[in-house]
Amino acid sequence: MSRTTLSDLGDARMSDEEEQNSDAARGLRQALPWIALVIATGAGALLSVGAFLGLYVRPTSDDWCALWKTRDMGVLGITSDFYLTQNGRVTNALLTGLLYSDDMRGPKLLPAFLVVALGSGLFLLARATLRALRLPFPAAAAAAAVLVLEALLFFAGTRAYQVLLWAPATISHTLPSVLGVWAVLMAVGAARSRRRWARGTAVGAAAVLGTAAGMLSEPFVAMSGLIAAAAGVLCLPRFGRTRDRFASTWCAAWCLGLLIGLVLLTTSPGARWRRAQQPKEPLTLAGAGETVRDWYRIWETIGGQWAYVGALAAGVLLGLAVALSARRPHGGDTGADGEEAGTGRTSGGTFRVAVLVLPLPLIALGSLVAAYGLRSGYGVGGWTYARTWTSFVVPFLLALCGYGAWLGYRLGRGLVASPAPAPGDGRGLVSPPAPAAGDGPERGAAPSPPGVRAARLAALVVTGAVAVASTAALVPAVRTLTTHTVARSLAWDRQDARIRAEVAAGRSEVTYRPLYIGGLAEPFFTKVYEKDWAARCTAGYYGVDRINRP
Repeated sequence: MSRTTLSDLGDARMSDEEEQNSDAARGLRQALPWIALVIATGAGALLSVGAFLGLYVRPTSDDWCALWKTRDMGVLGITSDFYLTQNGRVTNALLTGLLYSDDMRGPKLLPAFLVVALGSGLFLLARATLRALRLPFPAAAAAAAVLVLEALLFFAGTRAYQVLLWAPATISHTLPSVLGVWAVLMAVGAARSRRRWARGTAVGAAAVLGTAAGMLSEPFVAMSGLIAAAAGVLCLPRFGRTRDRFASTWCAAWCLGLLIGLVLLTTSPGARWRRAQQPKEPLTLAGAGETVRDWYRIWETIGGQWAYVGALAAGVLLGLAVALSARRPHGGDTGADGEEAGTGRTSGGTFRVAVLVLPLPLIALGSLVAAYGLRSGYGVGGWTYARTWTSFVVPFLLALCGYGAWLGYRLGRGLVASPAPAPGDGRGLVSPPAPAAGDGPERGAAPSPPGVRAARLAALVVTGAVAVASTAALVPAVRTLTTHTVARSLAWDRQDARIRAEVAAGRSEVTYRPLYIGGLAEPFFTKVYEKDWAARCTAGYYGVDRINRP
């Protein structure tokens, strides 16, 4: 009698714990889409403003040279000019010529294209990643995470205008990341098809796109090359995570393309001319120390922007949404953590450790190479050219989001866990199968004590608040960017109308008042007119002999 009573009490206690876990999971499952909607709406609104501001972009700095060269030389002409006399970036020149072929229409539409192309690419990449891990895809949480990452990329830095709105910088440093994301998606699609011709095409495309990227942006070459090399090694069949060598072959083709493009760039007449203007000094211990100091300043600046924590928070929410939607694997399947159901064994532990550990060292090394290149190319102040940081800020944000997703998934699994069923009662009965996602908590997992469960819930509430706060913290930057961009466009339009009227009247010299924005050069940035390339390019754009100060 006493044994029966104790058993009943134990069952009742386990039922209460199970019900509490179920209520917590159900409440979170219902609240998460709304939280994601709030975050996505806020970040999406900021990105919409940024894309719309493209319509108010007006020429400044390198725009002046690109406009008149494209108009007078044509697309092939400006490409040849870049290769022979400027910097050797053939892909950069070709894209510049195409973009400026219709005056400023292309640069005005480019910001919207970047927002849509990068956002859609990251969204599809998240879907492909979760699908490869055999996990559900919570679209709302993924969209929120992607939009937060984009908003942080474009508005959290010190040069928002250059990263999103200024075409010469976005072509060199923002567009390569978009290219890299879509190249990976192409490889994923080919891997799924398992058709030989599709895989061969993808490998060939990787080599071609890598070559194009190699002649587009040197910082991106360093960063993407390191990532591709590491991924290629980890995807070798000998490590047991892939069935064939397609992934490693694709990574090798990408790296080979980068190398070919970089060789073509560095050996070009334009690159040799540019290096002659500021000869590189031999690398010494003191010079290496200065490079490390520049690297530290870069990351000190990035770390000083607390809003980047929003990438980690958005990842946590994504991981939580995945955990709350996931089904427990059966039949020896391997889940996201590599644990084989029914055996308790963990497969691929070394692989998982490498995936968790490698991103930060690779990003640190890639950014160090970029810092060295900036110091070599632009001198002691080269590290302040924040538009070049995009090549390693993008993987940095993705890494933060990935770590957050892993943490959120672990927290989510703890929240939905319920007490294991009691041992058999001797009648040969077996436990019922685990419920489907959305029907209740997992069974067979260790119980979460009420205190632990409450702490996890509190942590997740704080995480959601951080994600919202980090998005809200970008509002002042977007407001300032909007004010400056719109005000300059109105002033520029008035001055442009006056100058064109004077040129139509036969004036060979006109007055130009510099209109500064985004920390970029404008005419008369130097007192010597012959060295003032911005003033000479502006004169070329208007078709006059010279522009003068007011």
